[in-house]
Amino acid sequence: MKVAALLATRATRAHRKAWTAVFAALTLTSLLLGAFGLTLVSAWSAHPRVERYAGADLVVAGDQTTRFSAASLGERETVSAGLTERVRIPRTALTVVRGVSGVRAAVADVEFPVGLAGSAATGSATESATGRPWEAARLAPYALRTGRAPQRADEVVVAGGGGPERGGADRVGQRLTLRVGGHDTAYTVVGVADGPRTAVWFTGAEARRLSGHPEALDAIGVVAESGTGAGELAGRVRKALDTAGVTDVGHRADGDPATVRVLTGDDRGEAEFLAAAPARGELLAALGSVAGAVVLVSLLVVSSTIVQALRQRSHELGLLRAVGATPGQLRAAVGREVGRVAAWAALVGAAGAAPAYLGLRALLDARGALPTGLELTLLPPLWLTPLVTAAVTVLVAQVAALIGGARTATARPAEALRERAPGRGRGITGLVLLGVGASAVGTAALQRGATAAAAAGAAAVTMVIACAVLGPWIAEGAMRLLGAPLRLFGPGGRLAAANCAASAHRLGAAITPIVLVTAFAGVQLSGGATLTHAGDAQARQVLRADLAVHADGGLPAGAVERIREVPGVRAATEIVPGTVLLARSQLGAPELERLPVFGVTPEGLTRTLDPGPRSGDLTRLRPGAVAVGADRADSLGVRPGSTVTLRFGDGQEARLRVVATYQRSIALGDFLLSRDDLLRHTSMPAASGAGRVLVATAPDADRKAVTNALARAVPGARVEPDPAPVRGEAAEQALAEVVSVAVVGAVGGFTVIAVLSTLALIATGRRPELRLLRLAGAGRGQLRRMLRLEAAATVVTGLVVGAAVASVPLLAFSMATTGTLPYLPPVQAAVIVSVVVATAAAGSLPPVWGTLRGRYPR
Repeated sequence: MKVAALLATRATRAHRKAWTAVFAALTLTSLLLGAFGLTLVSAWSAHPRVERYAGADLVVAGDQTTRFSAASLGERETVSAGLTERVRIPRTALTVVRGVSGVRAAVADVEFPVGLAGSAATGSATESATGRPWEAARLAPYALRTGRAPQRADEVVVAGGGGPERGGADRVGQRLTLRVGGHDTAYTVVGVADGPRTAVWFTGAEARRLSGHPEALDAIGVVAESGTGAGELAGRVRKALDTAGVTDVGHRADGDPATVRVLTGDDRGEAEFLAAAPARGELLAALGSVAGAVVLVSLLVVSSTIVQALRQRSHELGLLRAVGATPGQLRAAVGREVGRVAAWAALVGAAGAAPAYLGLRALLDARGALPTGLELTLLPPLWLTPLVTAAVTVLVAQVAALIGGARTATARPAEALRERAPGRGRGITGLVLLGVGASAVGTAALQRGATAAAAAGAAAVTMVIACAVLGPWIAEGAMRLLGAPLRLFGPGGRLAAANCAASAHRLGAAITPIVLVTAFAGVQLSGGATLTHAGDAQARQVLRADLAVHADGGLPAGAVERIREVPGVRAATEIVPGTVLLARSQLGAPELERLPVFGVTPEGLTRTLDPGPRSGDLTRLRPGAVAVGADRADSLGVRPGSTVTLRFGDGQEARLRVVATYQRSIALGDFLLSRDDLLRHTSMPAASGAGRVLVATAPDADRKAVTNALARAVPGARVEPDPAPVRGEAAEQALAEVVSVAVVGAVGGFTVIAVLSTLALIATGRRPELRLLRLAGAGRGQLRRMLRLEAAATVVTGLVVGAAVASVPLLAFSMATTGTLPYLPPVQAAVIVSVVVATAAAGSLPPVWGTLRGRYPR
């Protein structure tokens, strides 16, 4: 141990420059792992914000989780997914809860969309708001600022944040025309209260009528009696509900229990912000995959950097082995040497993890990747997470050191000073990894969606590692191809060709990080870009409408029929976006896949939209029917006349009859449903104003006159002269984009360090060689040209191999998913090439400028 400690101390002092690159790579590893670790634990401890039920001790609400079970490898496995639409509970639950001992008050709560009707003549539009019973305001609690509570059906209380756009709605006595369920009704403002500016409170009876489901509730807020704890009361309420047999409203699938939930503490927010819990699961999965990718890439880059640093000292280590140092002493010395560098680098990276985490949080917020109401929290002990990831960084460095020093440590003393060719075992390992990558490519070609994307990513990772293992052979093959073109550049080119051919292992080490960034960035950026590019192209092909009618607070009842009667209107189709869940076994394992869909009215559908029908009749898309995208129909084995079982956003299951199949499913989603079917399972159908009516005008119609006529026919609506293309987007698309940016940024940072350090170490180790060439008569210009051509050969080989590695899984993924070739925006491709070229130039030339400077070699 003393010998190992002495060797490590001496070597660390003597080779500070060699360890600088290792220090930088390990610092970045620790920083990234710490930042992603903090984000991961904050997502793990995240919870929906509690606002409307902050004054309630507990909340009784529906089960916002759906489950699916299937036999996997002989065992029953169950998966679950969060539901983003309201799961309601029966009104009978209110009577049960009120009868529980310790309950001081149980308040029924319902929520429904409300529109403040505007005037088409003035160009104003319907503003979206939310209606609730006034009794539920005490659960926040929201208090009156002025006025009184509503007592009659035509009286309301509004929030105190109203402004000019609400026409002075915060003044007591103001008359408002509100649109609920497609009907406009006049109400009198009798009070102004605290609360969100979009809130409108009605009497309990009126809210019950306007909700559209008088026998169901959204939630029950419970206030405990003095001296009764929330946990104790929750247990009593739970027992009472179970005894009474109270379950959620609606038909659930077999094996998906509809148990009413009793929420306490931070869980109360789940009854308010329905999208928060599903988004939390998606965020955890995405961050977990990113952290795994960072660990793999860091292990590859750090090991490559350490191997190159040790290779520069191969003769020194070989000499120690030749004079009697044991393999254990060399391993211990290298381990201690790396451990010291890794410990300091890990601590420096850990110190920067918190600012990096805050930057990632800001990016998530800026891109809208997190839903409203989800709070990422960090308890004080969790701020120590970077120390744990720092320990992981040191472990990664130790593993890399063990790999890097293995050959020299195990060599016989007589062979330790001799450069050895890559062994047969290394070649076999690389070929096996290529085979594994090819199998992952096959999986990507046979699957769809997230499974295909994951398989393509796994194939890229495996094939990049295979290229790193096969680096010397790849470099040797590349030089056989590039040798002749290099020799055309005169003496410098001949020197470059000879050097590259003689040092294939050195060129292979330099190629690996370039292959890494090209393949990783290509797969991450091109995968999403291919889907977006194909989807945008399909969306433009799908749209046939000339105009669109839209209202933020929802269209009034009968709006579609009135639009069809406007002179010059050829066809009108209402289209509403939503989501469904498809439960099925995938590769023997149960899976719940969330899919974006559209609900449409079938009358005149093919005149406003062109889904690319393949079979069946889209005009038969009535309630109880569904049209299926061609690829999804093939994977499910269905055709017109078959049935498909889907789960709506509120968890209710339905067997739908297939009436048609269509081609353009990237833009429209895999399923087209009846508008009425989709709205029946949507908790706030008009709150977002997402539904719109697409209008196709007659060929000889005056479009301006039709636009004015539509505005008069549907007061409070906006008429869009150039409708946006119809495109269904997954809810987690923004999160996926942020994850892609994070992964590409992490891999890019690693690559810059890896390329710079590898080429700088190679260049530093070649100083004696360059001095000898100068003494032998080579000119400085010839040597500079040689170095430039070597760097160019390295860049070209790395880019070509990296592009080839990326193109194989991408081609399988894109052909299976979009039926098109992979697409990468030219600007992004140019950025990748520019970063590689600039980094290679910076790593190849500056380290040897001193040797090439002056009249005589130094």
